[in-house]
Amino acid sequence: MRMISIGELEELILLVIGALKYSVYAQSIQEELFSHAKRKIDITAIHTVLRRLEIKGLIHSELGGISKVRGGRSKRLVKLTTEGRTLLDQTILIKMEFYKRILNNHS
Repeated sequence: MRMISIGELEELILLVIGALKYSVYAQSIQEELFSHAKRKIDITAIHTVLRRLEIKGLIHSELGGISKVRGGRSKRLVKLTTEGRTLLDQTILIKMEFYKRILNNHS
């Protein structure tokens, strides 16, 4: 099976979605990125990444309920797919293998 290629921001957003364990929306992803990674990412950039991740089959999205706070608009909720979780698992194993080599080279 060919591994899908993703960029650093895509990986970070996938990690946030997986870590939150429930369907999330762009603003909650933005808040988590700032809170835990100290990364201030424009909401438009997050939406762009979410579209790419969904096209790649790594997340699934659906519209949530309508909210008066949002002027009658609904939120697009996203969650990690099995494929997205598998990709994250494979990615961390590869990174850990390289990191072990770094440790071995510097000890």
